[in-house]
Amino acid sequence: MEDHPLEVGEDATTFFQPRAMVFVTMLWVIALGALVCTLLVLLGAYALGGVRPTAAGLVTVLEALLIGPVIAAAVIVLVAWNRFGWLKSSMQGLEFGATGRRGVHVPWPAVASVGLRRWGPFTELVITPTAMNAVTELPGRGRRPRVLRRDSGPAFVVDVGLMSPGPDVLLAELHRRIPTRV
Repeated sequence: MEDHPLEVGEDATTFFQPRAMVFVTMLWVIALGALVCTLLVLLGAYALGGVRPTAAGLVTVLEALLIGPVIAAAVIVLVAWNRFGWLKSSMQGLEFGATGRRGVHVPWPAVASVGLRRWGPFTELVITPTAMNAVTELPGRGRRPRVLRRDSGPAFVVDVGLMSPGPDVLLAELHRRIPTRV
């Protein structure tokens, strides 16, 4: 994330995704998925009469369920280490970057509307600009910004469910900056 130097008297609020929170969330999502898949495979094997569960087999499955998700979550966090989502609200406008994407700068007059969709760790902020030519894509590594095509025009999407401070604080900050468009 590239910060602009703060002007005299400028107030800015930065939101970011803490790595530990991403790790723990990835861990429980992967563990839940692995548990469901393992149970389906075991029930399918038992129903087809091919395998009878033994104590040693169940211990092996339990070990895999305890170790596998930890390794998978750690690999995901290491791959995305410096590329987590971020958002900065300042006097200059709104700057944001979704996970693994290049940043975007939208000046406040160019923000048509903002809103949240989904819930919990999967919450996303949808930012609709008044015109795409008012938006500046920031230089840096990553894929192009995530754009949602809608009838009302293109909108940018940022994953904010795991950001610190949370989405409710983010919405309050945006309401403070642009009260009629939140």
